[in-house]
Parts: sequence; C-alpha cells; structure tokens
Amino acid sequence: MRNKRLGVNIDHVATIRNARGENYPNPVRAALIAENNGADSITIHLREDRRHIRDDDLKNIKRKLRIPLNLEIAPTKEMLKIALKHKPKYVCIVPEKRAEITTEGGLNLNRQKIFLKKMISKIKERKIRVTLFIEPKIANISLSKKLGADCVELHTGKYCNLFNKKRKIKTEFSRIEKSALYAEKNFLEVHAGHGLTYRTADQISKINSISEFNIGHFIIAESVFIGLKKTIMKFKKIINK
Repeated sequence: MRNKRLGVNIDHVATIRNARGENYPNPVRAALIAENNGADSITIHLREDRRHIRDDDLKNIKRKLRIPLNLEIAPTKEMLKIALKHKPKYVCIVPEKRAEITTEGGLNLNRQKIFLKKMISKIKERKIRVTLFIEPKIANISLSKKLGADCVELHTGKYCNLFNKKRKIKTEFSRIEKSALYAEKNFLEVHAGHGLTYRTADQISKINSISEFNIGHFIIAESVFIGLKKTIMKFKKIINK
C-alpha cells in the first residue's frame, strides 16, 4: 500500500499574527519547519477578505518552499488571475462565504459549472494540478471528472463533527468510503480534509483510496503544546499505520 501524503495548512499561524497586527509568528517560518519535518506539501488559503494568509505570504512562501505549495482559492476571476501569476504546484478550488468562520461545505458544482470548467482548463494549461473540494457524493465525483479536475478533496467536516459528539458515524464513513472508491475507479486522485484530528484522521486513513490528507487547524492548535515538528510527525505515523 502506498504511503499517504500529509499536506500541512499553515493559515492559522497567520491568524495568530493578524490578531495583534504584528509581523509574527511568520507563516514562512512555519512552512519551512513543516517542510523540514515531514510535510509533503504546504497548504494556504488566500481568502478574498485576506483574513489570514495575505498576498505577500503567498509570494514569500512560494519563493522559499522546496516541497509543493497547494493554494486554496475561491472560484473567482481575481483568484484565477492570482493562481496563474504565482503558479503554485497545486491549486484546490474551494467555496467561500464572507461571513463563515471556516469553510462550511463543498463546492456547489452545478451553480458555477461553466466558469469552473474554464477556470480548471486555464490552470491546467500552466501544468498545475487542480483539486475540487466537494461533499462526498457520487454525483459530485462524476461532475468533477467532467469538469476536468485531477483530484477531489472530500469534505470530512460532517464526519468529524459526528465523531466528536459521539454520534453515529457509520453512515457518513460509508459515504466517504464509497465516494473515494468511485473517484479512484474514475482515475481521480482522492484527498480528505476539514476538521481532522488525531482520532478522526486515524479512522479516515483506513480508506485505502484516499492518498492525501490536508490538515491545518488541529496541527497549529496542537503545536502550541508539543511543537510543530512533533505534531506533524505524529500525524504522518497515524495516516500511514
């Protein structure tokens, strides 16, 4: 069985920095620590309101990073222009709502079908891998394939919420598992992300069709207590047991 990759999202290093309007902690430093301690890629979400990662962060991280940069962006003309300018190795297209605290769910693929197809095509022309962040449903997988995506990232937020509240998780786990297998059979790479902790990542990593995990908030929160290095190393062991 192939090793599963870990993408480390460092957005919330920038959240801490921005809370006081200082220039520390520096997201670039966090990216390099992650790179040197087992991260397979670095994820940053350049939101339209720039609430955490900013344009200069993107520029500086892209310049110094040796492992792939995964840039999360909303499906807008502004963000498409930024992605084409900076040319990260990977782009993940995600939904955004200005009032949300964090991403609340997967893309509504039907709502922006025509624009998404054009956006994906333009990004792929630059040899950039494109992922769509979606709810784990077969219909979403099929449409992602038709739109030209290379990968899908399955939104694990509902599963994690149920798990944390000690509610029944069997149905949601099955939904993720079936979606991952269907995507793999249709030659789409399968990723998972949102709300993952040690315990939920341990469960989701049992799904062999998933090749990559993108984890951010919990990694940054846990690193307050045990450090970024140890947190990353622990997650790498968990997802590759």
